[in-house]
Amino acid sequence: MTVALLTVGDELLAGETENTNASWLARRLQDRGASLRRIVVVPDELTAIAETLCSLVAEHDAVIVTGGLGPTHDDVTMEAVAQAFDSEMEPHSDAIEWFEHETEYAIPDLVEGTTHLPAGAEFLPNPEGVAPGAKVESVYVLPGVPREMKAMFELIAPAFDGPTATTTVLTSEKPESQLVDVLAETTRRFDVQVGSYPDEMVTIRIQGTNTEAVESAAAWLDSRL
Repeated sequence: MTVALLTVGDELLAGETENTNASWLARRLQDRGASLRRIVVVPDELTAIAETLCSLVAEHDAVIVTGGLGPTHDDVTMEAVAQAFDSEMEPHSDAIEWFEHETEYAIPDLVEGTTHLPAGAEFLPNPEGVAPGAKVESVYVLPGVPREMKAMFELIAPAFDGPTATTTVLTSEKPESQLVDVLAETTRRFDVQVGSYPDEMVTIRIQGTNTEAVESAAAWLDSRL
């Protein structure tokens, strides 16, 4: 499964908030066997969110959107999702029932629109906060508050299950420029992905869904470093 992550927030683009949601989700998706192919950050602008989402949906099996859910003027993510799917925002019966029976919040006390989701969406409860999430076709919309996002992701995590990748890490004292040919040959010989990351030593990461192929590639490459 190929996945894209769309994170929303002016504060992310300004560098005021570190995008920890992206790194956490990247690790969790890899652990479950999903392939995260893109991470995109957009401002709290309805059109920017909707247009970017349309592009990501067309190119990936699933898209996770985080941020921009809530009662303030710049929380426009859910409306942007509705726009991307050419639907309207409307009261959602499951969201209303959730607040009435599963939370301590009274519907009259909620900010207007809290229980509104894109027409046809699947309601995703927020066990750690107020703003609900939603699933619209292949798009999962989660809050940006880390503890809320993490709790809600666990509710949908099985949807991202796939072949789990095996990873082996090697190191080399040779400069990266001297490893180009042997790394390329490794990918030609074995069904694996190889990445090299220079520092005081070069770290080489070998990854694949076939454990035997990864182990064979690592043994072959290690003998040539």
